[in-house]
Amino acid sequence: MDKLVIIGANDFQNQLILKAKEIGYETHVFAWKSGDVGEKTADYFYPISIIEKEKILEICKKINPVGICSIASDLATITVNYVAEKLNLPCNPYKITKQCTNKYEMRKQMKKYNIRTPGFVKVNMDCENIDIKDLKFPMIVKPTDRSGSRGITKIFSEKDLNIAIKEASKESFEKSAIIEEYIEGNEYSCECISYKGKHHFLAFTKKYTTGSPNFIETGHMEPADIDFKYQQTIKEEIFRALDALGIVNGASHTEFKIDKAGNIGIIEIGARMGGDCIGSDLVRLSTGYDYTKMVIEVACGNEPSFNQVCSPKIAKIKFIFTEKDIQELEELKERNPEILYRISELDMNNLGKAVDSSTRAGYYITIE
Repeated sequence: MDKLVIIGANDFQNQLILKAKEIGYETHVFAWKSGDVGEKTADYFYPISIIEKEKILEICKKINPVGICSIASDLATITVNYVAEKLNLPCNPYKITKQCTNKYEMRKQMKKYNIRTPGFVKVNMDCENIDIKDLKFPMIVKPTDRSGSRGITKIFSEKDLNIAIKEASKESFEKSAIIEEYIEGNEYSCECISYKGKHHFLAFTKKYTTGSPNFIETGHMEPADIDFKYQQTIKEEIFRALDALGIVNGASHTEFKIDKAGNIGIIEIGARMGGDCIGSDLVRLSTGYDYTKMVIEVACGNEPSFNQVCSPKIAKIKFIFTEKDIQELEELKERNPEILYRISELDMNNLGKAVDSSTRAGYYITIE
């Protein structure tokens, strides 16, 4: 049986583990032991942190996998590309990993290739030598190298700058923040799969957030309500950005906004599936394409299959923050139970306490 290495074991990664087993792979999963569901569903689980790429590489040399992948973590992609490249397996070049996981390096690369980008600067936690004279308020301050809405603040004046920088830098692995001009418009994402440098569009996703100042995702919907006349231009701009970042293999998740004039402003790009079940579930439910299987196929050196495995629906995910959200879920169970696709385990200790995506109490997915 062919062996597949998967980096990460949480609920989102578990969809990848289950898919790999479904299509006949022996799964070897690496993650810090914390009781995540993937620890139990994996054929073989290794209690090693996903950032310990050298240690994972040494074990993978013995496993001899046909592919290595992950689906919803910037941090995991660093290890995926490092180990896969060392084993001569399909991946994105390790040398481009930083510009796909560090928001400042990403901005520099997009600017170099004339991709429309807001003004930006990089700062450190000490808040010294900050030069924002060429930037316009409002601004977004966020960690250079984290995801999941951690440490993000929208600011409207210079008096709020130092606190926002310290909050963002505290969440950053390199203890740095990026300040960038706020992009106006409705927020979306674009889900793609790439194979040997050719990009394939799969879906646009509508994003809902808590809004200013922290922008924690409250839900997503596919297909998104993007005017058809803008869609081709958006795809072309995103493909240009993927080329600029050097993404050639696997999933990508591009977050962007569209202003009233139809202009696209790219927020950031992950060389991975979107989290929040966007890649693992919403794409398949809304398009019929088995995105998770595609990620495995590309990781194993095979061209992804675009056969539809189900009839496209309207797919939504709703996150639970409060008792009110739980009440809405209970009412939905009574009123329209047939549209409920999956309900996650609920962490009641997080009710009313969410500060980023990782501290939401749970979620449920619906299809109509």
